[in-house]
Amino acid sequence: MHLEPSIQERAAIWLQTPYDEETSKAVKHLFDSEQYTELTDSFYKDLEFGTGGLRGIMGVGTNRMNKYTVGRATQGLSNYLADTYPGGEQLKVAVSYDSRNNSKEFARLVADVFAANGIHVFLFKELRPTPLLSFAVRHLGCHAGVMLTASHNPKEYNGYKAYWNDGGQLVAPHDKNVITAVYAITNPSEINFGPVAENITLLDEQMDEAYLSQIAALSIRPEVVAAQKDLKIVFSPIHGTGITLVPPALERWGFTNVQVVEAQAQPDGNFPTVVYPNPEEEEAMSMAVKEGERIGADIIFATDPDADRVGAAVKNAKGKYQLLNGNQIGSLLVNYVLSSKKELGDLKEGDYVVKTIVTTSLIADIANAYGVPYDDVLTGFKFIGQIMTAKEGRSRFLVGGEESYGFLVGELVRDKDAVVSCAFIAEMAAYYKNQGKTLFDALLDLYLQYGYYKEKLISLTKKGKAGAEEIKAMMTRLRSNPPQEIGGIRVAQIKDYQSSEAFSPQTGAREIINLPKSDVLQFITVDGDVISARPSGTEPKIKFYCSVRQPLPSRDDFDEVSRQLDEKIDRIMKDIA
Repeated sequence: MHLEPSIQERAAIWLQTPYDEETSKAVKHLFDSEQYTELTDSFYKDLEFGTGGLRGIMGVGTNRMNKYTVGRATQGLSNYLADTYPGGEQLKVAVSYDSRNNSKEFARLVADVFAANGIHVFLFKELRPTPLLSFAVRHLGCHAGVMLTASHNPKEYNGYKAYWNDGGQLVAPHDKNVITAVYAITNPSEINFGPVAENITLLDEQMDEAYLSQIAALSIRPEVVAAQKDLKIVFSPIHGTGITLVPPALERWGFTNVQVVEAQAQPDGNFPTVVYPNPEEEEAMSMAVKEGERIGADIIFATDPDADRVGAAVKNAKGKYQLLNGNQIGSLLVNYVLSSKKELGDLKEGDYVVKTIVTTSLIADIANAYGVPYDDVLTGFKFIGQIMTAKEGRSRFLVGGEESYGFLVGELVRDKDAVVSCAFIAEMAAYYKNQGKTLFDALLDLYLQYGYYKEKLISLTKKGKAGAEEIKAMMTRLRSNPPQEIGGIRVAQIKDYQSSEAFSPQTGAREIINLPKSDVLQFITVDGDVISARPSGTEPKIKFYCSVRQPLPSRDDFDEVSRQLDEKIDRIMKDIA
């Protein structure tokens, strides 16, 4: 392989000042060892500062997470804050970080750049979860926040999530405006790296206490927790930040029998016991499930490295532990919150629920049954946070989430929160155990009432420059030649969120989609099946989602209906993915 002249030119700049000696030496090594594929992927473009921030592989280069790309992002955000608040008020930001390699160093770098720009920084002294960062922004009255994390990506990755003054990730118009400010910086000499120590305040356990005391007050049925305080709980932080707050939150809630998976308790950016630190993956949950089997756990949890996502396992009808997917956990949470509040007389006019467009419609069915309005938003929890901020003071957000294992109960933060979710899932388990049921029994009750919804996600990884081009070509093909049938079932409607238009192939009828533009396609069949195609905004993947539904006549029919739905999903996915 030969190196394209334009890439060679971009990389050669990093051999010179103002890039430091360590960086230049690493780039020179790539040239000397003729690692042209790595040079291409590292320099063929700038690492995109997307609408949520940065995420990428760590290393030298314009398309990597390093001192200069992180510094550029922070300088751009600093410049935008100064332009947005020109009145001379003291600007404040909060900065936190997870257990990933270099997260602590990146967090200090971010704090130093903010401080050098005259901004006061509240920097967490030790690693803490993403939801606590969101809480701190609101609690301290900050103008912005930054979380150093790549969420559940592989260990080679790190990331930079930017937050606005409401504690939510950047949304319009700030997202695009910050991107413009970041891209306006074209030379590292424009980045203020020199720290100003007096502009940095370290945050300690007092912030933990403020957060824990407020989430404990969210408990809906504390009497049930008291009755089942010895509920057998297994928890794994998968070497991440969950260890700092999930066990204390469960203890504060009233649970006394929490077993932490010791082999995964220590924060470690190499994630030595898992292939992929993602609680969506069966392999990542396997140690927690094994511990649960050993002690006969009632509920098993695992959180991702920055503790904003949670996976769970419960005993099924056969007494075997079964992983719940994000749609199932979200549906159970929505049903528990709405049914409990109705029973206790605490459902109010203006209460609402939010889900994303690729999350199960079972949540919509539940909300409708309780007469609670729900909002459908684009994929990404920032859009849920945006709705919450828009309705703050007028309506009450009760619960919401997305199929990718991110949930929120209550209004204390503006991002998904695995800490409060773990506490509420444990409270749910206690509530149903008090009735002689498991969470799986409660799930079957939902399927009997609303129909058995079954979903599947297929993610195709396409790395590097060639992979990005392949993903783009796949979406282009689906748009230019959309399928008329999928899995032998006629397509009734096609929703293109990029053109903001829904189209019926049969009637030609067109409707406007009143959501921001996004590179998402949805195909709705005459059976009501929903198939979605979406390039990931944070990983080198294209994702295909499939949701099907069928009535469940009785509990005895569960296995047969499940088999039929699996066959239908397989037929559909073979056609689309």
